[in-house]
Amino acid sequence: MTEKKHSPQGSVATKDWVEIMEPPMYKVLLHNDDYTSMEFVVAILIGVFHKSTPEAARIMMNVHEQGIGVAGIYTREICETKIEKVHSLARQKEFPLRCSMEKA
Repeated sequence: MTEKKHSPQGSVATKDWVEIMEPPMYKVLLHNDDYTSMEFVVAILIGVFHKSTPEAARIMMNVHEQGIGVAGIYTREICETKIEKVHSLARQKEFPLRCSMEKA
């Protein structure tokens, strides 16, 4: 779509219509391991991903039973930040919890 403006000299200037696109979204995935406690995973989901306790418990069970669970869907930069936060907290507690991201 083009918007036209009239200038005082009578010539026409045009302004191109710019379409704003939403940024691509990514899933943060939590991976199961044999050492990270279920309680820690729930705490991560509540503290980092702002999930309610019942929702955190449900996601944790998905991770435990299916080997992987979706912690949330965010833009790339937010995913990267959350993944780094999870890995940092896991290292502090000496857990090998692993996160990754994939396009939603």
